[in-house]
Amino acid sequence: MTTTDATTGTNAPWLIVGLGNPGPGYAANRHNVGFMVADLLADRIGGSFKRGQKAQAQIVEGRLGSPGPGSRRVVLAKPMSYMNLSGGPVTALRDFYKIPVANIVAVHDELDIDYGVLRLKIGGGDNGHNGLKSITKSLGPEYHRVRFGIGRPPGRMPVADFVLKDFSGAERKELDYFVDRAADAVEALVIEGLERAQSTYNS
Repeated sequence: MTTTDATTGTNAPWLIVGLGNPGPGYAANRHNVGFMVADLLADRIGGSFKRGQKAQAQIVEGRLGSPGPGSRRVVLAKPMSYMNLSGGPVTALRDFYKIPVANIVAVHDELDIDYGVLRLKIGGGDNGHNGLKSITKSLGPEYHRVRFGIGRPPGRMPVADFVLKDFSGAERKELDYFVDRAADAVEALVIEGLERAQSTYNS
């Protein structure tokens, strides 16, 4: 029996895209927090990322939520194209799995939110984020976003340098907790819908 998604009224899976840059040199960067959340979600569904056949991305397929009719079929993805070209892999996955744009969630770092604070929304601008800019160019803006605050760079540090640096020692003390909370927020969005997830996680 197929389960209809309560949020969108479709039987399509959800595509959850963690944004980041591929390669070990970027792994601990602030810009890669979307990959960190995707990795944790993959652990929760008991899967490991494998190279997708139809897109330049690593993917995991599974279900989020407690077993039963309330769970949701998901495709977790980490584009391997570098951040500013994320739209290509996301579009290829959308087409292959026949996923409506309203069932796509981008998890990404956000400069204009304090460190560790979350904001969930659908639609809107890209706020200078190259990953969002690329996805919006390919799909339009009406996809969900889970925005993970990283704060603004100190002093006169250029934004590009700040996002491509690793989290500081002080930030790393709380990073696991905040990544775990962001993964919870993604689950709530997919299973309970945007409004309920916002009421819990938009602090």
